[in-house]
Amino acid sequence: MTDQPQELLAAVDSLLAAVDGGTVLPVPAERTRLREAAGLTEAAVAQALGVRVPSIQAWEAGRAEPRGERLEAYRRLLEGLAARYPAPVSAPADPAAEPEPVDAARSADAGTATAVPPAPATTTTRTRPPQPPPTRRPARKPAAPSTAADESPFPNGPLAVLDGDGTAYCLGGLLLDCPAGTLVELVEWALDEAGVGQERLHRHGKDSDPLIVLTASAAARFGLPERLEDRRALRLPDDHPVVRQLTKAKWKLTQRGFGPWPRIYRPATSGRRRCVQLAVLPWDALDSRAWGDAARLHPADLARVLGVYAIRVLTPRGSTAVTGLELMSALRPPTRPVQDEATGEWVSGPHPGALTRPVDPAPPEAPLEHPVAQGWDRGFLDEEAYQWVREPGLLSDEECLLPWAVGIDVNTAFLAAASRLTVGLSEPEHVTAPAFDKKIPGTWLADLSGIALDPRLPSPFTPSGERPEGPAWYTTPTLAYAEELGHRVRPAEAWLRRETGPYLDPWHDRLRDAYLTTTAEMGIPVGKDTDPAAYLDALALHRTYAAADEADLDALRAALRELDARTLDPARLADAADEQLAAAVRRHRQGAMVLSAVKSTVKGGIGKLRERPQGRHYRDGERWPALERPTWNPYIRAAVIAKARVNMHRKMAKLAALTGRHPLAVLSDCVVYTAPGRSPLDFLPVRDDGSPVPGTFRIGASPGLCKVEGVRETAWAVDLMEQGYNPARHIKGGDAVLDEGE
Repeated sequence: MTDQPQELLAAVDSLLAAVDGGTVLPVPAERTRLREAAGLTEAAVAQALGVRVPSIQAWEAGRAEPRGERLEAYRRLLEGLAARYPAPVSAPADPAAEPEPVDAARSADAGTATAVPPAPATTTTRTRPPQPPPTRRPARKPAAPSTAADESPFPNGPLAVLDGDGTAYCLGGLLLDCPAGTLVELVEWALDEAGVGQERLHRHGKDSDPLIVLTASAAARFGLPERLEDRRALRLPDDHPVVRQLTKAKWKLTQRGFGPWPRIYRPATSGRRRCVQLAVLPWDALDSRAWGDAARLHPADLARVLGVYAIRVLTPRGSTAVTGLELMSALRPPTRPVQDEATGEWVSGPHPGALTRPVDPAPPEAPLEHPVAQGWDRGFLDEEAYQWVREPGLLSDEECLLPWAVGIDVNTAFLAAASRLTVGLSEPEHVTAPAFDKKIPGTWLADLSGIALDPRLPSPFTPSGERPEGPAWYTTPTLAYAEELGHRVRPAEAWLRRETGPYLDPWHDRLRDAYLTTTAEMGIPVGKDTDPAAYLDALALHRTYAAADEADLDALRAALRELDARTLDPARLADAADEQLAAAVRRHRQGAMVLSAVKSTVKGGIGKLRERPQGRHYRDGERWPALERPTWNPYIRAAVIAKARVNMHRKMAKLAALTGRHPLAVLSDCVVYTAPGRSPLDFLPVRDDGSPVPGTFRIGASPGLCKVEGVRETAWAVDLMEQGYNPARHIKGGDAVLDEGE
């Protein structure tokens, strides 16, 4: 007992020392607020700090505190976030502020939702009626690069949307003054004053360059034309005044030239990187197939949409396909610093687990234009997505008498297939008469034509769903599934990789978190124990808001009242004030844009792994620039698509075995069944406790789970089948785009 006072005094002295040393962390509630304000998931913070998610949860709840190096790293993170997202100061209510949106979040579990900085109160879209002038607006404050070691070098977020009056809109409602009158001045401002950019996602990677998005008026301000005259190359001519201006100032352009996504740089000196990425909106930098109507948003709204995408995925570096590929390298850089044993100096070396150098594919894996494919006449891989329609003669009377054809869509099927997929990281090696091993990534020549399966299901071995006619080349996932079905596989030869690893796992994890976080933000439940009916109702509400015209709220009210929602109260939502409905429309529409971009990032990134040559002057057999990337790897693309197709067949086969139901048609990740009702819940099997049966199609938000794609009458689907068309392509209400990963 005599030692207790001394122990207490020592503990107090320790606390005082922590205060003096600046190592006291913010209160638990503030830690959570800062993380959510930045749009960071618990998993993302845990990965960065090298701990498990429960540790982050305990720190934010105040049940535990980090120690040692992790304490310092966590404190640095919180201080950096606090600089970007200061605590709100209580103030009188602003009459110009938007009211709280009304949506499904009031009545549906939001699962793992994390908040993002709210849209500015005075934000308007270019397509809706003008709003009352604001009584105040955020102060414009030019930023200077931070020199403090514990402060972020990018205090103003990952990007800025620049309008013609010199106002730069950043994430979180921050406005900056851009005094630049020429493109050279803009580049220098972006690098030296704007304070925008994004810190590296991996410690061996590189920070993302500042992205400046130019509206039409901003583009005109810097002397850029309204549209590109060269519609084939999509770039300004080298003698254009803007290009000459940059060249004169010693700035360079990449091989893509000055197009919709120009990258302007100077060669690195003393390890210092000087590079700015531009996006020119009037030149269709934001493809509507990926971003919807984002290019038509008010700059403040666009800054939020792009900023949220940048925080959850990556600062855009071009199309979503380009960004998807860049994300792979950002999460698994090809090189890392290693110490030369002879000299003791640090040099660049290969990064284990990454694609570290350009590698030529095996001949059967290569596209026809590739040098290794020239003269090869023994067949090629045909691992593509499903395009299959059942023979109408195989339809039963019972199926045709059911009133509805219901299309169900697998959420981000390629992303789900990328999870825990072992791929090759080295050159392919040719092997004769190998023993098949499902653990070895490779391309195998095997004959699966003798395997007879139910003709009411598509064959899992061909994208057409037809039975193979003889020996063909297959990836490891396809042959592994043949073994799973009970057939002995005897390859005649193979091209195998000896260096392997789950290369896509970090890519999958980040995109999955981005997809689920954005989904939950829309009030759509994403938890594992979510009631399927609640998920479908919340998704229907989100789609109703996202498709609404803000200028016609009466139509939105009518659509809300027509919702058949068992877990929502559409009538209450329909009776909300105009301002609340308009705010909900904006929020859901912008969320839908982010979701669309995330999904396009998945498909486009997989497709870019086999980017084909472009340009009218190309000749077969010549190399093209994409081949010099470590990430040009057509085998990985084929393996992902093969696994997605196999996953789809496995679910269809399990459903047929349990219920006797067979699909009418399949298009990539959409499958159509006849049903007694308009919901997939009317025909998907459940266990005695009402939970979904594992191994079949399950309704939910996660990648690999399903949602409703569309519902039409069975007679409509049968009529299309008899005409030789695929109902899965049209059931959504228009021509679907095949998710080939191209």
